[in-house]
Amino acid sequence: MARFDLSDAEWAIIAPLLPNKPRGVARTDDRRVLNGIFYILRTGSPWRDLPERYGPYTTVYNRFNRWAKAGVWINVFNALAQQSPESMAFIDSSIIRAHQHAAGGKKGGPDHAIGLSRGGLSTKIHAVVDEAGLPIRLALSPGQASDKATGAALIASLRQARHVVADRGYDARALIEQIEAAGAEAHIPTQRDRKVQRSVARDIYRQRNLVERYFNKLKHFRRCATRFDKLARNFLAAIALASTRLWTRVYESTT
Repeated sequence: MARFDLSDAEWAIIAPLLPNKPRGVARTDDRRVLNGIFYILRTGSPWRDLPERYGPYTTVYNRFNRWAKAGVWINVFNALAQQSPESMAFIDSSIIRAHQHAAGGKKGGPDHAIGLSRGGLSTKIHAVVDEAGLPIRLALSPGQASDKATGAALIASLRQARHVVADRGYDARALIEQIEAAGAEAHIPTQRDRKVQRSVARDIYRQRNLVERYFNKLKHFRRCATRFDKLARNFLAAIALASTRLWTRVYESTT
């Protein structure tokens, strides 16, 4: 087995979450295709360079693209994320440089979450991880976008968090009130230029490194560390699949 391939235990977790509607023509083996997708995500290789053992690269790419459009990869991630107790939520973002192949599309048209920041054309990945450091929410925005705008939507999606932890970039009265209205406690330091400073529980805020470690693990997947996809939905699907792999590895290690 290649080191990028799913183990039997990982495949047993993912297989039931994939579409199983019977069709007239049997599709290419899902496990082989998914292993090919993970190879591309981990190595950052162009689809044309996919090793022959995974089958035709067109089959693998078409499956990734078609199921990204259908929301399959996001649904697989969400199914695993729903198993989190979500008692604690750590929010942060990370800026990803957009490769020229991703940023070379025509101007105008739909928003593909690519913007101009200090580092050039980029996309910002927003994530929420739980008390185990596992991702439970994902979102994209252009690189220059404020964390506060996307933070509101992420907070609204949390069902049962009792503690929400974020850095000063999320210090906004509206976000604090939103967290408190949901019955949770906000652990967000006050920006240094504010006259009135909020106190933050150090033992809780110190655990914010969990979300930073998540981004470090995510960027081991080179196709997530640099954005090559023109479509935001495909880039988000790649992030969701990489995050799914982090979930399955935890389950594999505990079974």
